[in-house]
Amino acid sequence: MIGLNRLKGEGSPSTLFAAFLYFDFSFMVWTMLGPLATEITDSFASYGFLLTASEIAKLLSVPILSGALLRILLGFLVGKIGAKKTALGAQAIVIFTLFYVVLFGEHISYDELLFVGIGLGFAGASFAVALPQAGQWYPPRLQGVVLGIAAIGNMGVVLGFLFAPKIAEIWGWQAVFLVAAVLSLFVFILYALMAKDAPEEVYTPRPKRISDYIRLLKDKDTWWFNLFYAVSFGAFVGFAMYMKVYLMAMYFDEMEVFGEEVLKEENIHVVAGYFAAFCIMAGALLRPVGGAISDKIGGIRSLYIFLSSVAILIFINAYIALSFWFAIIVMFLIMANLGMANGAIFQLVPQRFSKDIGIMTGIIGASGALGGVAILEVLGASTLMFGDYTIGFMLIAISVLIAIFGVSLVKRRWRTTWGIKSGGII
Repeated sequence: MIGLNRLKGEGSPSTLFAAFLYFDFSFMVWTMLGPLATEITDSFASYGFLLTASEIAKLLSVPILSGALLRILLGFLVGKIGAKKTALGAQAIVIFTLFYVVLFGEHISYDELLFVGIGLGFAGASFAVALPQAGQWYPPRLQGVVLGIAAIGNMGVVLGFLFAPKIAEIWGWQAVFLVAAVLSLFVFILYALMAKDAPEEVYTPRPKRISDYIRLLKDKDTWWFNLFYAVSFGAFVGFAMYMKVYLMAMYFDEMEVFGEEVLKEENIHVVAGYFAAFCIMAGALLRPVGGAISDKIGGIRSLYIFLSSVAILIFINAYIALSFWFAIIVMFLIMANLGMANGAIFQLVPQRFSKDIGIMTGIIGASGALGGVAILEVLGASTLMFGDYTIGFMLIAISVLIAIFGVSLVKRRWRTTWGIKSGGII
């Protein structure tokens, strides 16, 4: 991995691994309704409850929205009680939520699933814990690669798309929650044994007050970072959650030939999950690459490259009638560039807000998750109102262009103010 050899002799490898593991499985749990969306829809249909496109989007949005708001809370708790205690408390709530579905899943209602989504939001809020915990151990010059490695936990969503549809096909979608509950309990134990909060000689905690939130929210750079991350991470998580629904809707017939038995629709669910995982994997794996590239050439220049590529690719997807394989290639490249853009943003954040990294990770992470909610709603509304995804993709591409314009507005000021004394390349 790019930049990995630079970490030798630095920081706490066990904590970095624990943060990655905790975030990886948390991200899998947070987004697990995405790979199960079509199975849950079919299950409800068998009982005569037909979910509309809007209701599916709402179901997928709840854990994302919950995770967005809880990131702020957990970011605050990191400063108050430490990252490790915060992580263990949040993980305990997630485990309880998963076992609830295991116990009552066969008779669970749509409204109950929405409440389950709120509980899964605690897994999504792990972002505000894992990244500061890893970053506290390392100097500014290594923040891009360190936070990229910790945040490669985005790979968890790939695991969900790879395995959840197959488990659901064999044992039912509720069984996926049992597997997730057992794995989450295992990760809880490993994290408790391996993770350590940084000692004072490495990082001096500064517990935050409500006034600190107000102070940071008055800083215009906070809102610029919120915009950039709402676009980059929002598009990543939104596309990831909706990917299987999108592929099933647009390319069902073309995927059918990949099924083990072409007459069994369950196999198409699995095939769609595999292709979705392939695309999402690009963004998850390349996030630390984006951070490492930003350490070399600067986060601003990196954002220009990655976001411009995303805008072009989304316009292609919106206006050119793509074959299945071409669509997969385009979505793969979109997710890859979004992942690297996420890494580039968090190469810049610790340099600008080094003394407030915990709380800022929560605030910016929340904006990213809210961006994901917006993406889901846009895609759901697009197909409901216009019958396809063209308008939805066009609106997303426009939001990326707005972010690029925003980068051009701040780059000079950033480079001539805090960038001079940040300790890294911006």
